[in-house]
Amino acid sequence: MTPLVLIPGMMCDARLFGPQVDAFSKDYHLIFASITEEASVTKLAERVLSQSPEHFAVAGLSMGGIVAMEMLRIAPERIERIALMDTNPMAETEQVKAGRIPQMMAVREGRLASVMRDEMKPKYLAPGPGRKDVLDLCMKMALDIGPHAFLRQSRALMDRPDQSETLRGSTVPSLILCGRYDKLCPITRHEYMASLMPHAAFEVIEDAGHLPTLENPNATNQALARWLEAA
Repeated sequence: MTPLVLIPGMMCDARLFGPQVDAFSKDYHLIFASITEEASVTKLAERVLSQSPEHFAVAGLSMGGIVAMEMLRIAPERIERIALMDTNPMAETEQVKAGRIPQMMAVREGRLASVMRDEMKPKYLAPGPGRKDVLDLCMKMALDIGPHAFLRQSRALMDRPDQSETLRGSTVPSLILCGRYDKLCPITRHEYMASLMPHAAFEVIEDAGHLPTLENPNATNQALARWLEAA
């Protein structure tokens, strides 16, 4: 089986993919990438590539998808298939960049917990009874990762390149997936991504927002299984 590299979103780690570990670890060699060490999407992509097998499948969520797209741009010959979940192929707008500045200032002042609790993760998820458990896990991941990683990741996102041409040139089996309630990276953005990629399946996960791997793992795992098995 092709090794599968899993890349988490901003201020998340391998725990973001806990349900996928349960579903796929028996049949696939899973590799968990860390994207906390650099302040550049290109450097993060190069780091993950340096720690990955010669050929592999890659699935990235949110910032993880942004890094995966940069990996596809740098080394398309090494990537056998790609899944992009709840992510954004476009460069960051000036409005979003400006919005990061007060968040970064607050984190420098020791208020990472309040930024994560009040400004970020609560806006990402679908309504429902499982929301609190997912938020609690997100908070634990963020606090474990820490403020320095938040600042590096914020800078990396602010300077990221547009990847529309990268997606347009891809020829590998691809999955574009998003949660129905994702406000950060809405369905229309994913429809655009899927329109660029000639070999992309497009899946919308019901009862999920920005983190479908945790919010609706069964439907997400089914979509990932179809992608992994696609010819």
